[in-house]
Amino acid sequence: MAQSKSLTESLHSSGRRVTRQRQLVMQVLQENPGHLEVEAVYALAKASDPNISLATVYRALAVLKEMGLVKDHALGESHAHFEAAPEKPHYHFTCLKCGRVVEFDAPQVMQVVHALSEREELQVTDVHLFLSGYCARCRTGSTHAKRKRTKTHRQP
Repeated sequence: MAQSKSLTESLHSSGRRVTRQRQLVMQVLQENPGHLEVEAVYALAKASDPNISLATVYRALAVLKEMGLVKDHALGESHAHFEAAPEKPHYHFTCLKCGRVVEFDAPQVMQVVHALSEREELQVTDVHLFLSGYCARCRTGSTHAKRKRTKTHRQP
């Protein structure tokens, strides 16, 4: 398993041990772009290492998150979805009907953060922008259904 030097260096510099389980969890997230639920991370890790436990995956994710190497997002649900920390910030839109997640860049967000930080002398450590609503497919379906119901309702 080829692992980036940055993971090893990050673990060592923070006084943490480099374990094969932490390396494996990080590899799973790097090789599977998207937002994985912990159970998916566990299943993919277990395919490579049948001895890894769910508790170990949780602990590895917690350490990697604390180090800033992994991000977690609720994405409109009550549980976390994990991804390897992106090199540049991105944000998420989640459809409330079908659950579709759209990632998008918005450089303007960081411009606002920098301006606010300077003006108010703040040290911003993390930025979250989460949008929710209805995607075009669900909105079109909902609009069509509403129109149909409205027409039916108005007829004598």
